[in-house]
Amino acid sequence: MMNSDTILTNRVASSGLITIKLEEFFPKEEICLFDLKNYLFRELILKELDFRQSLKEHDWSQYQNKILSVWCSNDAIIPTWAYMLIASYAAPYVHSIFFGNSDEALRSYFSKKIDAFDWTLYKDAKVVIKGCSDLPVPASAYLEVTNKLVPIASSIMYGEPCSTVPVFKKKK
Repeated sequence: MMNSDTILTNRVASSGLITIKLEEFFPKEEICLFDLKNYLFRELILKELDFRQSLKEHDWSQYQNKILSVWCSNDAIIPTWAYMLIASYAAPYVHSIFFGNSDEALRSYFSKKIDAFDWTLYKDAKVVIKGCSDLPVPASAYLEVTNKLVPIASSIMYGEPCSTVPVFKKKK
């Protein structure tokens, strides 16, 4: 039983923990798929003249300010220049372009954002990388963020500030 004079202290608020929410790195732009299969003869063979003509006639403006994920859902041999040609047509319209299916594009997007972020902001900090998210944060993002923080932060935890799993603690 608590005495009416007892003051409750929020230990989480006073712990100095800094929470990183990886869902804040999630793209605001829509991810669109560009499947090369649809541009292949019998969905297997790239015929250069037909391919070039199809790309020229394609409505690239539909990808305006979107993330374009370029891949081939068939097991076809695609020459490297074909991806370069797609990028040359898409570049004036897209926010960004990645190779692979939408999951691979999302991983690449997170990787790019994580690399560009200034992690020195967390020098000697006690960091909690938030676990549960309303958005599908790829597991690779947790791996990459931890790799960036290990040389900088004093400790890294996973989960919620009230219930964390210790991941790393700098030796004194």
